[in-house]
Amino acid sequence: MVNQAESVSDLFIIGGGINGCGIARDAVGRGLTVTLAEMGDLAQATSSASTKLFHGGLRYLEFFEFRLVREALEERETLLTAMPHISWPMRFVLPYSPEMRFESDTPTSRMLGLAMPWMRGQRPGWLIRLGLFLYDNLGGRKILPGTRRLDLASDPLGRPLKSGFRLGWEYSDCWVQDARLVVLNARDAAARGAQILTRTRVSHAERIDGLWHITTEGADGRHLYRARALVNAGGPWVENVIRNVIHIPTTEGVRLVRGSHIVVPKLYDHDRCYFFQGTDGRIIFSIPYEQDFTLIGTTDMDHKGPPGEAKCSDEERDYLCAFASRYFALPVTPDQVVWTYSGVRPLYNDGAKSATAATRDYVLSLNEDGPLLLNVFGGKITTYRRLAESALARLAPHFPQSGKAWTARVPLPGGDFSVDGVDALTQRIASSYPFLTATEVQRLLRTHGTETFAILGDARSRADLGRDFGAGLTEAEVSWFLAREYARTAEDILWRRTKLGLRLTPEQTADLTEWLAGKTAKAAE
Repeated sequence: MVNQAESVSDLFIIGGGINGCGIARDAVGRGLTVTLAEMGDLAQATSSASTKLFHGGLRYLEFFEFRLVREALEERETLLTAMPHISWPMRFVLPYSPEMRFESDTPTSRMLGLAMPWMRGQRPGWLIRLGLFLYDNLGGRKILPGTRRLDLASDPLGRPLKSGFRLGWEYSDCWVQDARLVVLNARDAAARGAQILTRTRVSHAERIDGLWHITTEGADGRHLYRARALVNAGGPWVENVIRNVIHIPTTEGVRLVRGSHIVVPKLYDHDRCYFFQGTDGRIIFSIPYEQDFTLIGTTDMDHKGPPGEAKCSDEERDYLCAFASRYFALPVTPDQVVWTYSGVRPLYNDGAKSATAATRDYVLSLNEDGPLLLNVFGGKITTYRRLAESALARLAPHFPQSGKAWTARVPLPGGDFSVDGVDALTQRIASSYPFLTATEVQRLLRTHGTETFAILGDARSRADLGRDFGAGLTEAEVSWFLAREYARTAEDILWRRTKLGLRLTPEQTADLTEWLAGKTAKAAE
C-alpha cells in the first residue's frame, strides 16, 4: 500500500548532504514549500568525510580556477559570521623546500615548463608567495589576518619539523564541523517549514500531469509525494538517481574521487595547521583535531565500487604517514593511527586525466522537459551556500512567489553571537555550569553554541543531566540529538553529531546502543 501526501510541494529534494540541506534552507526561507528525503542519516556520506575546512583552495590557483577560489574566499568570512560556534579561524604554516614539485598536468606546470624548462617541474618559492598574495586579496578579506613570512629555524612553529626547513609562510583559512553544518542547515530549514525525511529512500520519480510523483520507502512504509520541481542533490549517487530512479537518459556524470584521512594522537602542542607539499605534486594538511588528536589528509584516488563502501586503504594510510614523515622530525607511523575515514567526492566528470586535476567547481543542470529537474554535480563544502543561491536563481523564474536571496550571514541555530564573542560565551557556560570541566565547556560550545543553555537547562550538578555515557556525553545531550537533530543510532551521535567515538570505550558505546534500543522500544509501545 502507498500512502499519498495530500499537499503538493514546490520542491522535492533528494539528498540530505550539505547541498541538499543548503538548498532546502534557502528555498523555504524564500517562501517555497519544500520536502527533502535522505536515504540514511543526514551527512552520512561525503558531507561528514571532508577535511573540515572552509578554505579558498590555494592549490586550485595552479589550475587557474580563479572564479571558484574567489567565491570560496569570499564565503569564508560570510560563513564564519553565521556559525562562530562550529567554524573558527585557523592559521596554516606552509614550509618551503626546493624538492617541491608540480603535478605535471596542471596549467601552471605546463606554462612554467615552456617558459623555464630548467626548473624541471619545481614549485619555486616566488610562485608560492604570489599565490599567497592572490589568496589574501581575491576574496575581500576583512576578519582573517594575512600572510606572514616565517623563519622556521628560529620560530617555535618550526620545532615539530625537520631541521632542513627554514623558509615558510603562515596564512589564514577556517575550520568547520562539517556534519554539524549539515544538521544545522536541516534544522533551520525545518524550523522555517520544510519537511525533512531521514532514512527515507526515493525509489521512483516520474512526471505525471505536470507534476513530479515521487515514491519513497522508509520504516513507515511507502509514500507518494507530489512536487512542482525535483532537485537531485544525491552527491555520489546523483548519476544513479538520474538513470535508475528518474530513468532519464543523460550524457552527464560524476567522477568519484576518494579522499581518505587518518587521525593520530596530537603531534605538537600549538594550535596551527601545516600545509605540506609533496615531491609528487600533491598536498596534505596536518590539523589539530578534537583537542587531543591530529588529523592528516587527504588523498585523491579514483574510486571504484559503491560510494557508501569507501574506506581508507592500507596503501592510503601508509602514503599519508610517509608524506607527513618527510616533514615532521618524529616519524608518523601506521601503528599510531587511531581512526581513519574516507569519503567520495562526486566531481563533475570533465574528462581530466587525474583525480587531482578534476574540477572542484559545481555544475547545475536544469532539465525543463516537463516539471523542472535540477541535477547538482560536484561542489565543495565552502561554497555550499553560494551553490544553493545559484540553484534557486535557476529555479526562481518558474516560481514568481519566490523571495530574494537571504542566507548571507544569517546565523544557524546556536550561532547567534559575534565571531569575537567566543571567550565571553565560554565564560557564561562555565559560570552557569561550574561542575563542567574546561574541556567539556569547550566541546559543548563548539557543538551547540548558545543552545548549550537549552540543553543543560537549570542543571546544578552532573546528576541533573541524567545518565553519563562517558567523555562528557550525558542523557540530556543525547535526548536533544534524538528530539531535535534527527539522530537515531550510536553512530549518528558518536561520529556525526559529535566525534566522541574517539573517546568512548567499546563498552561505553555498547551501553549507549542498548540505551537507545530501549528508548526506541518504549516509543513503539
